[in-house]
Amino acid sequence: MARVVVDVMPKAEILDPQGQAIVGALPRLGFAGVSDVRQGKRFELEVDDAVDDAELAKIAESLLCNTVIEEWKVTRLS
Repeated sequence: MARVVVDVMPKAEILDPQGQAIVGALPRLGFAGVSDVRQGKRFELEVDDAVDDAELAKIAESLLCNTVIEEWKVTRLS
C-alpha cells in the first residue's frame, strides 16, 4: 500500500472568496504580515502499489477537482 496526497487549489485567475475572508479576519484576530491566502483541499488516499500516476490523474480529474476552476498535484508519500 502507498499513501498519496492530492492537493487541489483554485487556479490563479479564479477569485478565492474564502481566502479573501481569511485575509480580512487575520488582522482583526491580531495576526499581521499575511497579505494573501488561497484556500484549497487536500485528499489523502491509500492505494495499491499497482495504481500508477495515470490512474491517479484520472481520479483527480474526474472526482476530486473541477478542472475548469481548479488545478491539482499528486504527491506520493510512501
